[in-house]
Amino acid sequence: MVSEYADREGLRILGIETSCDDTAAAVVVDAREVLSSVVSSQVDLHARFGGVVPEIASRAHVELLVPVIAGALVEAGITDDHLDAVGATVGPGLIGSLLVGVSAAKALALVWGVPFVAVNHLEAHLYAALLEEPELELPVVVLLVSGGHTMLVLMEDHGRYRVLGSTIDDAAGEAFDKVARFLGLGYPGGPAIDHLAMQGAPDAIAFPRAMRDEGYDFSFSGLKTAVVNHVRKHPEVSTADVAASFQEAVVDVLVAKARRAAREVGARGLALAGGVAANSQLRERVLDACEEEGLHAFLPSHSMCTDNAAMVAAAAWWRLRSEGPSPLDVGADPNLRLPDVS
Repeated sequence: MVSEYADREGLRILGIETSCDDTAAAVVVDAREVLSSVVSSQVDLHARFGGVVPEIASRAHVELLVPVIAGALVEAGITDDHLDAVGATVGPGLIGSLLVGVSAAKALALVWGVPFVAVNHLEAHLYAALLEEPELELPVVVLLVSGGHTMLVLMEDHGRYRVLGSTIDDAAGEAFDKVARFLGLGYPGGPAIDHLAMQGAPDAIAFPRAMRDEGYDFSFSGLKTAVVNHVRKHPEVSTADVAASFQEAVVDVLVAKARRAAREVGARGLALAGGVAANSQLRERVLDACEEEGLHAFLPSHSMCTDNAAMVAAAAWWRLRSEGPSPLDVGADPNLRLPDVS
């Protein structure tokens, strides 16, 4: 069945993102033109706890979502009667946070008389690349690295993707946060380690590279433990050297697997996605790898690395055109996976 929206142009989609601790709304036209993108961060609320507290996050979304949506409409210079659909992240994520965004999106869709589109947060990250570079040639291998996910995805075409590998324990971003907390660097850990690593030597400590040359799955739990054991055994060690060596180990594994995957599946390019995609060392190493492999490299802007609603709206546009509106009885799913779609 062909969607009635398949050939429509100029569709304005309101995207809503509340999967974790960022409250975001954006208006995007045809998955290409970002009219507005508003993100309200909760970092300060969670910093003293060293990580995201689900109850605090969901309560903050309740307070922030309406003004964030209003801000997105004002920034876009439109009113609700100019919107063609509302898309929202339905999973994966924190269930309380997800329910706030999904409930609001359904209510607005009903009131405004426009379709509701359920969006997989992981799929949205894939479309962040195409949002900033619409002419990106497929197939592309996407290295999606965030606080909750680390995976390699082959994007063959729109809506057609295959998960090549994922983490079997800690995600890379989670490892960054845990190591930063142990080193006393605060939260969020990724930017703190990235900054401190510039002052250290990446080859100072030979931390392990688990499963570096084995398949496409990842494991970072052992690396985190190795950092803790080394610092406890050598309390005089330079924190900057620890940060640099840890970061080097993570990046080495990520890039080695990504470039091998791109080569073996015959991809035309390699794209980064997710919060860890903002890491300076990872971005530099991916550029070098792509130049050596003859691949097109796509590095999203920093605003597109972290959770945002523009990528949700872009993914919603593709879903609306290919499958039509989502039923209003679709619920939030905190454990939603990215399925293999041939």
